[in-house]
Amino acid sequence: MTAAAPTLDSRALADAIRHWALELGFTETGITDTDLSDAARGLREFLDAGHHGSMQWLEERAHMRTHPDTLHPGTIRVICVRMDFAPANIKQAWDVIHDDQKAYISRYALGRDYHKVVRKRLQKLADRIQSEIGAFGYRAFCDSAPIMEKPLAQKAGLGWRGKHTLTLSRSGGSYFFLGEILTDLPLPIDAPVADHCGSCTRCITACPTAAIVAPYQLDARRCIAYLTIEHKGSIDEELRPLMGNRIFGCDDCQLVCPWNKYAQITAEPDFSPRNNLDTPQLIELFAWDEATFLEKTEGMSLRRAGYEGWLRNIAIALGNGRSSSEAIAALTTRRNDPSPVVREHVDWALGQLEGRRKTVASS
Repeated sequence: MTAAAPTLDSRALADAIRHWALELGFTETGITDTDLSDAARGLREFLDAGHHGSMQWLEERAHMRTHPDTLHPGTIRVICVRMDFAPANIKQAWDVIHDDQKAYISRYALGRDYHKVVRKRLQKLADRIQSEIGAFGYRAFCDSAPIMEKPLAQKAGLGWRGKHTLTLSRSGGSYFFLGEILTDLPLPIDAPVADHCGSCTRCITACPTAAIVAPYQLDARRCIAYLTIEHKGSIDEELRPLMGNRIFGCDDCQLVCPWNKYAQITAEPDFSPRNNLDTPQLIELFAWDEATFLEKTEGMSLRRAGYEGWLRNIAIALGNGRSSSEAIAALTTRRNDPSPVVREHVDWALGQLEGRRKTVASS
């Protein structure tokens, strides 16, 4: 669709879009073009190294990822937005990680599925633009299509690529979601910001599984976020003890990042923790049947792990905790689980606890 002649000049329209986005709960807005040639080289290196693991869709749609106009023909600009999600108790995350009786869930996943929240707001933003200038060509995304969100956000000036590969902002750290509107509007382009990581390597040192193999390079096959969410089936026994009690995602690289002292606490009620999942007990979660899992995670990103993955991840976490009769009893209830994946990880966890108990008894 050809863009309608705007009632505002392009710069005034861009400023108005930023204002409307702010009214809709977006913290910051930037605009960029569709040139992702630099990011394409990085993606190719990532894929050639096999760092994408079993995420074959990254390779299958590589060309589409680096050419936004293939997702929406006629696209010449990308309106990039960020929405903060940090809960008020973000600093208490370490308390959960260090309590082996509790389950740690990445802080972004504690509330409503961000895909739903951000995309709905992006649609409202597009509607607002249309009400002001008339019909125009656009398509909205939030981690919902093969689009390189982080490189686009970085080109649009929303932040720089941290050594952990996440987008970092001087005014907001890394606790935010990204969203995009691909459009045919000839809006002015924002300048990218400089890298401010300096000589800091805290994220690299803090990674439990050494998944950050070099500054700005992540091997997803070792990343706990990938292992607990995207990876299906058995998890490498070498990696299981390193996962601790992290059952859905991992925030360690963000929790140690100095820039997150500037993270903005969200005012969005949809991102508030649900069902006390910010400090849950492992044994209680392991007792959920599938109906309970679906009920308790309705409308949340947690469903991405699937029920089998949920039990697998909790079994590993229980196996990494202290050996108690309660933990052993909980694991034993699932020794005959219908899923061979669950049975495998339950047996491993029981072996870990029994071995730990024998060690304590003989010391």
